[in-house]
Amino acid sequence: MRKYMIKRLFLGILVLFGTSILIFFIARVVPGDVANIALGSRATEAAKEALRQELYLNDTLPVQYIKWLGDVLRGNFGNSFITKRPIVTDIKQFFPATAELVIMSGIFIIIGSFALGILAGKHKNTWVDGLIRIMSYVGIAIPAFVMAILLLLLFGHIFPSVPVVGRLSLDVTSPPNVTGFYIIDGLITGQFAVAGNAFLHLLLPAFALSIGPIVQEARVLRSSLVDNSSKEYMTVSTGHGLPRNVLINKYLLKPSSASMITVMGMDFASLLGNAFLVEKIYNWPGLSRYGINAMLNKDLNAICAVVLIIAITFFIVNMIVDLALSALDPRMRIGG
Repeated sequence: MRKYMIKRLFLGILVLFGTSILIFFIARVVPGDVANIALGSRATEAAKEALRQELYLNDTLPVQYIKWLGDVLRGNFGNSFITKRPIVTDIKQFFPATAELVIMSGIFIIIGSFALGILAGKHKNTWVDGLIRIMSYVGIAIPAFVMAILLLLLFGHIFPSVPVVGRLSLDVTSPPNVTGFYIIDGLITGQFAVAGNAFLHLLLPAFALSIGPIVQEARVLRSSLVDNSSKEYMTVSTGHGLPRNVLINKYLLKPSSASMITVMGMDFASLLGNAFLVEKIYNWPGLSRYGINAMLNKDLNAICAVVLIIAITFFIVNMIVDLALSALDPRMRIGG
């Protein structure tokens, strides 16, 4: 197992290295002068030359990459062309909002996918299974940003019941910054009303992000449950007269969850990228909205930073998924 994880860690680092090369060269080979794009045509030549020196644009591309990578490894992504601040400062400000949104979506995904998957597996080929199948088709077919707009119209205008814009209501003051997560910070500092308000603001964007993965992973779990229920060990266990709930929860669910957890890991890592338009729709001040604004304004330093953060997220989630699968499937531990 240790050899397997070391191998996965090494391959993940190689993928991150390749991603850094790819995103750097894509950012550098955009048509036009990068300094002119960043500062505008009205900027003085002295200002443009200073930016070229800052970004190492007067060097060859390989030298530029080596110097840029050295800065990144030291935690220096440069300054944003939009905010005029160090990008690390922007990340510290915007990342907690997106992380809070993604974690809440992940909680919805875990609860919803297991609940619907087990329900469909228990009642296969019944109207319950058919209803969940229809829900999965609809949920997978509708993109997250379309679902976000539908929820915004439904619960923000037709049946106004929950807040739909921002992280907090206008009349609510944000809690002291401890973790950057408003719910946790509100609970830690004893401002329970603030934590409740932050939770309500999370509901719609988190549900819009999670509905597609929920129904997709529920179908994966349902298929695994149905396939494994016909195997010999389940036939023997059934012959011993064990209750159906014990069979499913103790003997069937664990081996059937492996394929779903693999898909769930990829979906969870993808939430950071899928949140771009959802954050824009709900005016959520997160890193994904920051990233899309950087793309629209050709903020190359910020684009590189956001893409690298997404790549690192995929790397971390992949490692967690591998650990979870090794716990579920002893063959991975033996094979490692």
